[in-house]
Amino acid sequence: MIILGIDPGTNIMGYGVIESTGSKIKCLAVGVLDIHNVEDKYLKLKMIFDRVTGLCKSFKPKALAIEAQFYEKNAQSMLKLGRAQGVAIAAAVTFGVKVTEYEPRKIKLAVTGYGNASKDQVSRMLIGMLNLTEVPDKFDATDALAAAVCHHYQLSNPLANVKGGNSWAAFIANNPQRVV
Repeated sequence: MIILGIDPGTNIMGYGVIESTGSKIKCLAVGVLDIHNVEDKYLKLKMIFDRVTGLCKSFKPKALAIEAQFYEKNAQSMLKLGRAQGVAIAAAVTFGVKVTEYEPRKIKLAVTGYGNASKDQVSRMLIGMLNLTEVPDKFDATDALAAAVCHHYQLSNPLANVKGGNSWAAFIANNPQRVV
């Protein structure tokens, strides 16, 4: 199964594509759409739509894992993020891709075992986990990749959402392949 991960943003949108075969995952693509220099906010949304459309055409993902909005004090920032997220979802749905949203904390927990992990910790874990030779220079890219990896783990471990699965012992029991 091909999973597309998106870290939405109106200045930088991260994306990551993985191939999930059983318990194995392979990174197919990771990067960012950097549109911070584009002034027209509607053109930015079109560019997000076009990039997600291109990723869907190129990789034919079955699933989109997208980082959900989190509460911000600045309503304008939240509105902009919601627009970027909506446009990315609309592009994926156009290709029949099933969409799942994940809270940032859940993504970090799935990748590192710690819901309050730093972006650097998430990035380092993914580099080791996926044997990445080229390290993305923006955390938006690894955040998107982390969303895809989170979705892989949710699909391969449906009991991850069961109560009592938030301890180290439960994490190790549910993820023996991730213990070094």
